[in-house]
Amino acid sequence: MKKIAWVTDSTAYLDEALKTHPDVYQVPMTIVLDDQEYLDGRNLTAEELYEKLKHLKTPPKTSQPPVGAFLELYEKLEKEYDAVFTILVSARLSGTVASSVQAAQSISMPVVTFDSKLLTYPLTSLLKKGMEYAKQGASLEEIQKKLEKVRDSNETYVLIGSLEQLHRSGRMSGLRFYLGSMLNIKPIISIEDGGLATKDKVRSDRKAREKIFDYLRASHQEHTIKEVYILYGLHKCSADEWQKELEDEFPDIRFISCPIGAVIGVHAGEHTIGISWNNIEG
Repeated sequence: MKKIAWVTDSTAYLDEALKTHPDVYQVPMTIVLDDQEYLDGRNLTAEELYEKLKHLKTPPKTSQPPVGAFLELYEKLEKEYDAVFTILVSARLSGTVASSVQAAQSISMPVVTFDSKLLTYPLTSLLKKGMEYAKQGASLEEIQKKLEKVRDSNETYVLIGSLEQLHRSGRMSGLRFYLGSMLNIKPIISIEDGGLATKDKVRSDRKAREKIFDYLRASHQEHTIKEVYILYGLHKCSADEWQKELEDEFPDIRFISCPIGAVIGVHAGEHTIGISWNNIEG
């Protein structure tokens, strides 16, 4: 059995088990606030980010880890492992996948760069599943094929917390921001083939929540969902409210609540909340 190093970026949420796992490595992304650079999760927490966003003079920016960051890590891992399996934020949302692919070209051992087409905890769920497949004796190619099936079954729906932040970060046009703000429209954002899409538009948070719950009801009826991820910006209390309501309705589903992190928070805002699940468990 190959000894595999598991690598991801800082948009993935790592629980304590993954943080302390000897074979898991995380490459930080960069956040730029008023020309000051921060490494996500290293010298800037989500709480600090949201506070700083209130006082910025210029729009915040994020950038993928440079090729050199991956190359330095892969060169180190080459001395200790037989292979590297890297699972990263969607290539349509960041250039992180491209950085890893380029760095891997300078490494002699096998490096699989897997485009999750996702972010935050849905990405993390793929990392965990990949590690489980490896324990079961699956080859790198088998792990990749299994993860592709799970990934492509994912559904993610998010209620954006701040249209202004989405606009300032360059993820929403001025016209769409203006119309959304003037008409009090709440867009429900979905992830479609790794990109952001507007699933629906409603006029209140309550209606948006009910729409999102409806999506889960429909999928659960068809696929019998086992696990759902509740994604939130800064306010865990809102996620707890969603979780209680969902647990009451779906006692057979396991719900996991986790923050979206600083990098995603730059674009989405502290009041962002949504849910995600895989229709195929793998």
